Amino acid sequence: MEFPLPEAARRYVAAHLHDDPAHLALQARRHPNLPVPELVRQIQARQKARVKLPTWADNQDLIFPPALSVEQASSERTATYKAALVAGATRLADLTGGFGADAAHFAAVVGQVDYVERDARLAQVVAYNLAQLKIENVAVHAADAAAFLKSSGATFDWLFLDPARRDQRGGKTFRLADCEPDVPRLLPLLLRHAPRILLKTSPMLDIELAINELKHVRRLWVIAVDNEVKEVLYELGEEPAIDPERLAVNLRRDGTQHEFRLNRAREARAVPRYAEAQQYLYEPNAAILKAGAFKSIGTAFELLKLHQHSHLYTSYELRAEFPGRIFRILATEKADGTTLKGHLGPEARAHVTTRNFPESVADFRRRTGIREGGDTYLFATTDLRGRLVVLVCEKVVLSPQ
Repeated sequence: MEFPLPEAARRYVAAHLHDDPAHLALQARRHPNLPVPELVRQIQARQKARVKLPTWADNQDLIFPPALSVEQASSERTATYKAALVAGATRLADLTGGFGADAAHFAAVVGQVDYVERDARLAQVVAYNLAQLKIENVAVHAADAAAFLKSSGATFDWLFLDPARRDQRGGKTFRLADCEPDVPRLLPLLLRHAPRILLKTSPMLDIELAINELKHVRRLWVIAVDNEVKEVLYELGEEPAIDPERLAVNLRRDGTQHEFRLNRAREARAVPRYAEAQQYLYEPNAAILKAGAFKSIGTAFELLKLHQHSHLYTSYELRAEFPGRIFRILATEKADGTTLKGHLGPEARAHVTTRNFPESVADFRRRTGIREGGDTYLFATTDLRGRLVVLVCEKVVLSPQ
C-alpha cells in the first residue's frame, strides 16, 4: 500500500465507502489500473471504524491497517477517558501500540509518548497517520515491548499495555498469562521502568482473578459505553492496595457519564433490604454489575432489592440520580402470554429482559408470542418469595438538569 494513496485510489475509496466490500471485490476487473483488493480492505477497515473512531474514519488522509487492528483499537470515547487518567505526565510509553488510537489521545495530554509496536508494517502506517494528524510528540518504535524497555534504558511516568487477546489460531483468550505480552511475567521489568502501569483488559476477564494474578493492583475502572462494557482498566504499582477501589463508569450517548465507586469491603458491609415491586424499578448499568456492586448500589440509593440474585431494585419514590435505567411499574403479572398481551397493543410488541428467570429472552418470546419493539418493557424475574413474575413497565424519561 502506497503512502499517501494516489488520487485515483482516494476517489475510489471515497466513492465506495458505504458499499458492500464483497460486492466491490467481485467487480475488481472493472478497475484494472487500481489495486482494488487493497482498497477494499481500506474500505472494510473504515466501515468498522465508523462507530468507534468516527473522526479517523472520515479523514481521507489516513491509511487504515487490516480490519482486525481496527477491531482491537480503543474507541474515541474510551481513549479520551484513558487519556484523562494520565493527563499531565511528562513521558508515557504505549507498549502495545496497535492502530495508535490510544497513543494519539495520550499525546494530547502527555509531554512525550513512545509508541511501541512489534509489527513493523503497522508501526509504519501509524507513523504516517500521526504525521497527517500533525501529532509531533509521539516517537514510533517498531519493537517488542520487553526488548524496547531493555534497550532504551529509559524511565517513564506511565506504561500502558493492551495485550492481544487472540491465540496463534485466532481464538480469543481470557487469562492474562495467555495474552501477548504476558503482563504478569513482565511485571518486574515493567515496574523497573515506571512507577505506574495502566493495563487494559477484556471485559470477559474475571476481575477477582485478574487482581490475584497481577498482585500489584492499586485501583481499577470498569468502562461501559452506552451500557455495554468495553474494557476494564487496572492501575498497577510497586505497592498494591489492600482492597483496590473500583470505579464503574458508563459513558453515555449524550456526552455525560455515570460513575459509582466501591470496593470489596463496602460491598461486603452492605446489607440489602428486600421488598415486592413498588412504583419504580431500577436496573444498574452494565459497568456496575461487572464491578460487582450487587448490594452496595441498592444501599447507596436507599433502594429495596427484589431478590438476592435478581439485581433489580425498587422504590416508591423516584431516585432520579440512579446510575442505570429507571422504569415506572404498571403491573406485576404471571409469566403468561395471554395476560401479558393484554398490556400490549394489537402487534404484541415489548422489550423483554430476563433476570434470575429460568428462560432466556428468546425462549420467553417463543413461548408467549411477544415480539420485539413498542414502548412497553417486560422484566421477567423472581421476587422475594421465589415466585416467577413479569413486571410490566414504561421507561422513565428524565428531563435534562
